[in-house]
Amino acid sequence: MDLNDGYRELGRQECLRLMAKAPIGRIVYTRRALPAVLPVNFTLDGDGAILLRTSAASELVRAIDGAVVAFETDDVDAARHSGWSVVVTGTATAVTDPDEHERLARTGPVSWVPAPPEVFVRIEPELVTGRELVGGRTLCDSSPG
Repeated sequence: MDLNDGYRELGRQECLRLMAKAPIGRIVYTRRALPAVLPVNFTLDGDGAILLRTSAASELVRAIDGAVVAFETDDVDAARHSGWSVVVTGTATAVTDPDEHERLARTGPVSWVPAPPEVFVRIEPELVTGRELVGGRTLCDSSPG
């Protein structure tokens, strides 16, 4: 990345710290041999894994269980021309262990649209990348002169 392109690369721990503050992310997966993107609420587990909670009968669970997926979240301030974006790539797996499911029912994400029976999906963060916009235009910079 060009050092003068206005972006700063973020380290893994900083990426995970920022992600923990974001309420919504986007899961990127393959549906019928085509890329699909779906906004979802999520939480991070103590080890940095991304946790989703959804209906056990959902098409999403069938499409991603055991598959490599991408997960993106960001925070952008359009008025200030600032923000950050984090992308995690890793394998998604449905949680099948009853003890783990019980733990996540207490501590994991809360489904915005409950649809019992629910399943938790864990995305292991194998590749974590992020960048922050630095030195964005101020409102004065963007006005005609």
